[in-house]
Amino acid sequence: MTSQIYHYAHGVSAIDSGYVRHQHAAIHLVVEQGRVAIVDTGTNDSLPRLQAALQAMDLSAESIDFVILTHIHLDHAGGAGAMMLAFPNAKLVVHPRGARHMADPSKLVAGAAAVYGASEVRRLYGEILPIAADRIIEASHETVIRLGNRELLCLDTPGHARHHICIVDRGSNAIFTGDTFGLSYRQLDADGRQFVFPTTTPVQFDPDAMHQSIDLLMSYSPRVMYLTHFSELRNVEQHAETLHRLIDAHVDIARREARPGPDRHARIRANLAHLLVDETDRFGCDYGPAQVLKLWESDLELNAQGLDIWLETLR
Repeated sequence: MTSQIYHYAHGVSAIDSGYVRHQHAAIHLVVEQGRVAIVDTGTNDSLPRLQAALQAMDLSAESIDFVILTHIHLDHAGGAGAMMLAFPNAKLVVHPRGARHMADPSKLVAGAAAVYGASEVRRLYGEILPIAADRIIEASHETVIRLGNRELLCLDTPGHARHHICIVDRGSNAIFTGDTFGLSYRQLDADGRQFVFPTTTPVQFDPDAMHQSIDLLMSYSPRVMYLTHFSELRNVEQHAETLHRLIDAHVDIARREARPGPDRHARIRANLAHLLVDETDRFGCDYGPAQVLKLWESDLELNAQGLDIWLETLR
């Protein structure tokens, strides 16, 4: 199997995981003196792509020291069990709230089934394999992972999920942000500029915490962010301002449509679709409204679900 590999500065690369579609979810590699840390795993189906990429980069399975999960949503962590079997020297690095779910993924799978449906979870992710507890490192706030002479600093970054960490790579002055710093699909790039939009996925969206986490990331003055969806994001100060504004816009929509009723989810989703189309039109994306809504179909659905559930926490 061939893999799409994107090489960046300072030993950072991204591999297209193949999840859902081209350039939807990235697996990032940090390579330092022949040792490797993987950030997020995609799904079980992503493993052959990653192995092909490692072979193309002349890196062995034994060179993998760490598999780091930004959080345990299955598009980021679904392949972790399979990768830990494939990489015998690796330790898994995960937020303390996520560690037990990696050792026993039964509740994690049940939670995903509640959102997507059991059959869809099986189709997308296959069997989620447990990981031996003695191979798991619980990364509390400011835990430092040492990859050779390189420090990877783990930060507790709730907002998207309470089990979310971001990883500051001092070697590249970059941060691996998982879903904390939004989504940025390359199909919507325009004139070298990158479009970004927040994610309010269920079930732990917390707008105040997300604002605080973005500010925490920016306090490190990063050169770039590496998003799981999808990879290198430049001009981070501008994008931080955009994300703050659009998180508030999501919250405003939810509050405006907070009236209970069977159509509340549909009302929220329709308003989010209008917001997205307005933003992409103002940004100057080549995609028309129908193409934009198709590209973001699942994300809009998840954002609406997350806002709907967040409203219930306010009652």
